[in-house]
Formats: sequence, structure tokens, C-alpha cells
Amino acid sequence: MKKFQGIYPAFYACYDEEGKINVKAVKSLAGLLVSKGVQGLYVGGSSGECIYQSVEERKAVLNAVMDEARGKVRVIAHVACNNTADSMELARHAEQCGVDAIASIPPIYFHLPPDSIAAYWNDISSAAPNTDFIIYNIPQLAGVALTIPLFKKMLENPRVRGVKNSSMPVQDIQMFKMYGGEDFTVFNGPDEQFVAGRLIGADGGIGGTYAVMPELLIAADEAVTEGRNGRARDIQYAVDAIIYRMCEAKGNLYSVLKEVIRKRDGLYLGSVRRPLQGCVKEDGPVIDDACRMIDEALRKFL
Repeated sequence: MKKFQGIYPAFYACYDEEGKINVKAVKSLAGLLVSKGVQGLYVGGSSGECIYQSVEERKAVLNAVMDEARGKVRVIAHVACNNTADSMELARHAEQCGVDAIASIPPIYFHLPPDSIAAYWNDISSAAPNTDFIIYNIPQLAGVALTIPLFKKMLENPRVRGVKNSSMPVQDIQMFKMYGGEDFTVFNGPDEQFVAGRLIGADGGIGGTYAVMPELLIAADEAVTEGRNGRARDIQYAVDAIIYRMCEAKGNLYSVLKEVIRKRDGLYLGSVRRPLQGCVKEDGPVIDDACRMIDEALRKFL
């Protein structure tokens, strides 16, 4: 069995009523997801609102997750900040916590040349020399794509063991698998094409909507493994319909996802941090529909 495979929900930011990190809620969410059978957790990424949190807040979140999840599931910590020094500090901390891997997007805002991006990633990796490194490719938000020449350059670093691929062309997964080699891990990123990603070669998925319906993604993953592609497709269609409905809300998707967890699992995770928009009153029917659709899909497929 490969070290990294299966379903890794992207962990949500957990706040109290004052908008501060809620360590108790972090531990509760980690425990909830572990209990539902996920293979790992992806902490501190986009779903964790990382770009709106301080270095100390991100450390506190990872500490709380590890308190609950250590030894139960694999943990990948996203450590990128928009400067190298803070990113290296988070990488050192993540290794000290005992995570299974660290991950990083490229630097954002300034469009840096490939050599600068490679230097940024290798500097981060050097701060956690005993920990695997996962490249996070999300060109639609980062503003720069993981090209094959840059990818080949990064493969010179022996700690680079995987890619979280959130680019929309699913064939990118095949490219990274081909050049990365048999033992190289590629995670599918876009939730709406999880099954397509797995069929073209992804070892698993990391997704922002997984935490509200992990059972469905686990079932889809198992169906692909078993060669039951019709069942996998049908589950993917149900998952996509739920995502499309949640995206109709006026509030930011992460605020909607947290409300779905509150209603279905009884766990309050707070709202989102400004400038992200929280849910508004008009989002109530969207949230209710999402809860109903998840329950219906679980009855149908599990």
C-alpha cells in the first residue's frame, strides 16, 4: 500500500463567536472526520483560510489537529505563506509535530520565474528535511501553473513525493504520474472531477467539500478501486449536484460548508474570516437543500 492514498478532507478553519481560533472545535472536527473513516487530513490550506491567519494561529490549529489525529490518520500540513521565512517556520513546526508531509502553493501576487518558485519550495523543504514535500498546483488561484520543466526541476529534491493537482485539465494528473514515477503520489484536487481524476491515475483526493460528505467520497474511491465505474460515476453525479447547490449561496462556500456540518453533525465551527462573506438569511434554503441531498445520497449509496 502506498503511503498516501484515499480520501483527505481539506480541514476547515474553526472560529469562536469572536472570530478567534477555537481549539476545542478544531479537535472536535478532527475527531469527527477520523470517526467517519477518512485516510488523512489536509490542514492549513485554502479551506483552512490560511492566507487570512497568522503564523501562530496556523501553528495552534496544527497542534490541535495532531493532538486528535496523530497515529490514526495521515496528516499533510500546508505551510505556505507569502514569504519564505514564515513558510520555513511553519515547515519546521510541522516536522516537529510529526506530520506525514508538508505542502505548499507557489508564491502568490508577484509572478515569479520558475527558478524563483523552485528556490522557494526547496527552501521550505530544507526547513523540514526529514518530511515528505507535496507540491500544491492550483493555477487558477495562485496565478502560476506547475509546468513540466519546473516539475522536473523539483524532482531533483528527494523529499518531493507528490502533487496535489487542482488544475482543471484532468490529463495533468497523467503527466505528473508519468514523470514522477511509480511511487510518486498525485492527489486529485477539483472535487467535481474526483472519479475522473482517479480513473486517469490519481492515488486519492484532497477536497474542500469532502468534510461535509466524506462517506460519499470514500464510497466513490472504493468503487473505482473495485472497477465498479458505473457506481463511481453515479456517486460523483450526486456529489456534484450537492456542490452545485451549495455554490448558489450568497455566502462564501466555506461558510455554507460549516453550516451544513452544524446542522447535520451538531458541530459549530464559526463563520469565515473577513474579507470572506459569511452566510446570510437567504442562504437558509440552500443549506437545507444541501443537508437533504447529502442524506438522500447516503441512503442511496451506503
